[in-house]
Amino acid sequence: MRRRKTHWPTELASIGAIRFARRSSNFEETVRFYRELVGLPLYETFEASYGSNGAIFGLPSWNLTLEIVESAEPVAADHQEQLCLYFPDKHAQQAAIARLQAAGLAPVEQHPYWEATGAVTFPDPDGREVVFAPFVFGVNEPDDSSTSGKHEFPPA
Repeated sequence: MRRRKTHWPTELASIGAIRFARRSSNFEETVRFYRELVGLPLYETFEASYGSNGAIFGLPSWNLTLEIVESAEPVAADHQEQLCLYFPDKHAQQAAIARLQAAGLAPVEQHPYWEATGAVTFPDPDGREVVFAPFVFGVNEPDDSSTSGKHEFPPA
């Protein structure tokens, strides 16, 4: 796999935070899953805020957050909608999935890349996947992580 060395664009240097949002038709179960089983810190919940109910989780701090917004209608989720959590090693990965295993949750069949690199994947209540990788992308990736193919990106 070929990687380009990149730097954060100068015109975006003043961004103070980044938020990812997902709708959930299993809101209470999904909030419990991320708070109690994945262990993400729940920073705030809101009710009837501009017509929405939601929960804001830190990833891992206040300046990168995951927001779950309640949906009254079913939400289609694709198995490629993943939250990938990278851990420095297998020991840290196993500690992170212990609560999920203790709760009786089983990993799901996962993408061949994650299988080859030793990751473990669990579905959230909406069917989105949470991947627990035993390496940090760009830092200590397994040798076989680049066998998935070659990607050529145009110059920035």
